[in-house]
Amino acid sequence: MGDDICDLTAQELHALYKTGGTSPVEVMQAVLLRVEQLDPAVNAFCQIAADALDMARASETRWYRKRPLGPLDGVPVSIKDNVAVAGLATRYGSRVTDETPALDDSPCVARLRESGAICFAKTTLPDFAHKIVTDSPLTGVTRNPWDTDRTPGGSSGGAAAAVALGMAPAAIGTDGGGSIRIPAAFTGTFGFKPSFGRVPHAPRGPFGLLSHVGPMTRCVSDAARILTVISRTDSRDWYALPFDASDYELGLKCKPTPGGVRIAYSPSLGLAVTPETAVRDGLMRTVDTFRDLGARVQQEDPPGIARCNSIHATIWPACCRQLIEGLADGGAALDPSLQAYSEAGATISRQALLGALIERGEIGAAVNAFFERYDLVICPVYPRVAMPLAELPASDGLFPHFTAWCNQLGLPAASVYTGSTSEGLPVGIQIVGGRHADALVLWASHILELALGRAPLAELARTLSSSIIGRKTH
Repeated sequence: MGDDICDLTAQELHALYKTGGTSPVEVMQAVLLRVEQLDPAVNAFCQIAADALDMARASETRWYRKRPLGPLDGVPVSIKDNVAVAGLATRYGSRVTDETPALDDSPCVARLRESGAICFAKTTLPDFAHKIVTDSPLTGVTRNPWDTDRTPGGSSGGAAAAVALGMAPAAIGTDGGGSIRIPAAFTGTFGFKPSFGRVPHAPRGPFGLLSHVGPMTRCVSDAARILTVISRTDSRDWYALPFDASDYELGLKCKPTPGGVRIAYSPSLGLAVTPETAVRDGLMRTVDTFRDLGARVQQEDPPGIARCNSIHATIWPACCRQLIEGLADGGAALDPSLQAYSEAGATISRQALLGALIERGEIGAAVNAFFERYDLVICPVYPRVAMPLAELPASDGLFPHFTAWCNQLGLPAASVYTGSTSEGLPVGIQIVGGRHADALVLWASHILELALGRAPLAELARTLSSSIIGRKTH
């Protein structure tokens, strides 16, 4: 099987472990080799655990004894480097942090380990995950495996690139305004931002009112399996939702077709932002697919999205300001774009911040009423597909127009692959549910994936590998 092991999903690996078709050690060795071969081209990883193979051997022993810890035993999972993994430093992609190893696992990592997953590496992010491209003064530029002259998005760009290339079957990302969904859309992977509080997270830090932890995977069913594991209770997160013991993987099978499901679609969410042709085509392909499957689909904008974006433009800089005020040197070593956000945050009064939080609740109530008429919203993830790195503004003037509202209102949302551009770049479309409707969003994503297929990620890895070999021989 060799290197092809890296192209398997977490569920496929689990099935092979059960039959003895492969072992966690073989998989971990193949993954580490692929990282060695392909990561120099994309810069997705910043740390590899020295004991990765030791963890794989322990898993192999459990499988040999037919006593796996759970449905992820032996599956390598990468962790974004703003999420703590005991024994590895949590650098946040920043030069203002140090190499002191974390003493404790974050809640999601603890749950993954309890299920036997191998948390083997940390992935790159921009300075403190503050923007929607992935570069930082600490780790440099992370590139998109579909075209290494383009961005994979951010801030979970390293996680997305790793999963797209089979350098990790699955990854943990974070999302404060679109940071799981935008990289997933740019790389042809699946990214899911759960409802706020669905996955316990600690420490939450200055972005705690907006940040969500979620899975990034090669297929929807893997994400559902991971969410079932990482949504288990942890008392360290005061914001965590009550544990409901949902089996999200089982929920994918609750209904074979979307007949009767009420879906609103919106090309621009009522904003003065026009998606490029490939994105709009992907949206309409999604709309037509759901209609053909029996869903009741009509065009309508959810209320208050422009105001949500204004609120995000108030709260996010204020969070950046709070972050910098906690640093001894005033943030002089930070990315200039993070410093610019902080300077903007310094001009925001307490009255303005409180007003934004109050208005957020009012818009949330209006959107709740909207979801009494509709079950789901389908809209773009971002106005463009992955942008060339050369076109990115030096100060990061990019904004998560179509995704930030879901963070402000705590809604579950996913990015699902819906096809490619004429240049071969992936197109992702967003599926959004009402409050706490995580299972419904995952189910709809699964239905769409079954209808349209997954991105050709195995072919992507082979193409990049051939390109690297070609460069070495010339």
